[in-house]
Amino acid sequence: MTQAMHQVLVIEDEPAIRSVLRVLLQAEGYRCIEADTAMRAEIEARSHKPDLLLIDLGLPDADGLKVIRRVRAWSQVPIVVLSARTMEEQKIAALDAGADDYVTKPFSAPELLARIRAALRRDVRGAAPAAALQFDALRVDLARREAQGKEGEVHLTPLEYRVLASLARHLGSIVMQRQLIREVWGPERQDDSRSLRVCIKNLRAKLEPDPRRPRYLITETGLGYRLRADNDPPPPDSGGGRGAPRNHAS
Repeated sequence: MTQAMHQVLVIEDEPAIRSVLRVLLQAEGYRCIEADTAMRAEIEARSHKPDLLLIDLGLPDADGLKVIRRVRAWSQVPIVVLSARTMEEQKIAALDAGADDYVTKPFSAPELLARIRAALRRDVRGAAPAAALQFDALRVDLARREAQGKEGEVHLTPLEYRVLASLARHLGSIVMQRQLIREVWGPERQDDSRSLRVCIKNLRAKLEPDPRRPRYLITETGLGYRLRADNDPPPPDSGGGRGAPRNHAS
């Protein structure tokens, strides 16, 4: 398996959840390290230098946000949060602290594994955006600023290319609305969410087979947007997969 060399640090205080995650990850070829406290998590992260952190936020000795911030002070290792906290402000706090993605409990196993694979791919690619993106029959070359569909060239405005390029730098991951506005319009337009919404609507009209049911340019309610492409497979829908036991709000 391609991920056989990847080492995942699982930071979770519930033994039952930790056991489910261990079996799930090992079945996919990942090597697992485990920590049940914030203190242990920091020790394991520094000593083992794992390829990815999978972290619960409700740890017994400290909030998981503190672990994320401390790790981010010295490492850019991919961090995926797995938590029962579902409030938008809680998700925003985790992403602002430095997490790359956020999955809520109870979780779909196929979706969690897909999010982990995506985070590891982004880590390998670094900050460079994909050179070209495939959306069904439409191919967008970001470097040349060209878009070709079934019926020939599709016109994207310079602004639409900038938004797409910004999203492509984080392909498969959530991009916070204010980060997107800052990167495309500049910090002086930080509160101009209307312009972003209009641009997203126009992009969907050009990229999506059915703009009313977007497959590629996904709204993450209260957070921002997530770009997917056919040459960077999306995670499956959260329903219908293997699940994990419900946990306390963490």
